[in-house]
Amino acid sequence: MKFTRITVRSDQIGGVPCIRGLQIPVATVIRMVANHMTEKEILTAYPDLEPEDIQEAMLFAVRSCA
Repeated sequence: MKFTRITVRSDQIGGVPCIRGLQIPVATVIRMVANHMTEKEILTAYPDLEPEDIQEAMLFAVRSCA
């Protein structure tokens, strides 16, 4: 599967997977979900995020562990 909302660039946060080229690591979003934050809370904390970013971050995490 190709991820359209996840970027990995060596010049951005040391190559850590981020959301759409923003300096928001996928791990940060996953950690927020794991801490039972609602989608609304996450989007309030990071207004540049979109609901689809959260969904793809979760899918990326699952695929990365498989």
